[in-house]
Amino acid sequence: MWLIALLGAATAFAESTMAQAYKDKVGDEYLGGAQLFITKGLHLKPLAYVFAVAAVLGPGTLMPGLQVYQIASTVESAFGVPEMIVGVLSVICIALVVMGGIKRIGKVAELLAPVMCIIYLLMAIVIMGMNIGKVPGVFAAIFTSAFGANEMFGGILGAMISWGVKRGVYSNEAGQGSGGIVSAAAECSHPAKQGLIQALSVFIDTIVVCSASAMIILCTDNYTVVDGAGNAIVHYTDSEYGALWAQDAIYQFMGGWGSKLLAIMIALFVFTSLMGYYYQAESNMRFIFNDRKAGTWLMRGIFLVAVFSGVVVDGQTIWSMADLGVGLMAWVNIIALLLLWKKVKALLDDYETQKKKGYDPMFDPNRFGIKDETGAWTTYVNKLKAREAAQSKKK
Repeated sequence: MWLIALLGAATAFAESTMAQAYKDKVGDEYLGGAQLFITKGLHLKPLAYVFAVAAVLGPGTLMPGLQVYQIASTVESAFGVPEMIVGVLSVICIALVVMGGIKRIGKVAELLAPVMCIIYLLMAIVIMGMNIGKVPGVFAAIFTSAFGANEMFGGILGAMISWGVKRGVYSNEAGQGSGGIVSAAAECSHPAKQGLIQALSVFIDTIVVCSASAMIILCTDNYTVVDGAGNAIVHYTDSEYGALWAQDAIYQFMGGWGSKLLAIMIALFVFTSLMGYYYQAESNMRFIFNDRKAGTWLMRGIFLVAVFSGVVVDGQTIWSMADLGVGLMAWVNIIALLLLWKKVKALLDDYETQKKKGYDPMFDPNRFGIKDETGAWTTYVNKLKAREAAQSKKK
């Protein structure tokens, strides 16, 4: 996962930079992503529709269930609330938000995400401190297992690599295409600015937050390792794979209050993830339906059904659905980014050139052969021209 994060930072930068460069302004909102930079940058409308359908199937249909499954399992474990009730409440909460439009989605997510990360990291630090003697051994186990030096896990090295890639991509979404969709909604003066922010988010998500989860689980021996046939190689817990491992570890060292707090935090984490999923799916459904209202209402209905699926489908199937959803988008997105690599490099060079001169980088799409038909960059184009005119007068 760590290696995938390092590689993913580059793809996250590329997809977010392209999404910003080719974004459209619709009303007072910005819409973009692979569906637009494929259409406008590669002039391959059929491929853009393939990505848009993949985004509707992935974040909009196949992936939401896993998120609600995580809520339902941890809340039932901590509070004894039946999973079906959690599923119904989740649908109601998400419905209230998605009916409020994309702006409300962003505002709620911005308020919740930083608080959750800080609390979770503090909990991880406390558990590591309580098990400080195990930390060196945990890091040794991670590296020996990853490179096949541990005989116990040597036979499943290929499976471990595959699992690490899938979980790494799922955690940070780098290269999947979803990051570009969300990044396009932001307003910034230069596409590379948002690209760098997105690259940093990959580091925070996988290197920091996911590593904290690993430390919580490994330091407390709350995990199980199985081979390809499902036979246990290491068996420390009977809990099902996923958030329950971390929850059991926190309960073990912090008691019931820690388990309940984690359940609440996971609910908030999942809530913000689902809001992001819906935004990604709705953006692409609007692209497919040419921004007609029917597409938005159809997406809302599909998404709410997908959310509820998390409490009626078994855990193994839910994980397989999520992996399929990620793969559908990633193939199209990565192919498009490879074809646009020269444009990505040109925008990064432009950003660095302006920074070296001491300027706040600003972007003019016309200088890179990008048509801005909706005026998404008009404000910064005018500011850039005004700055250049003032510089000319000084000379």
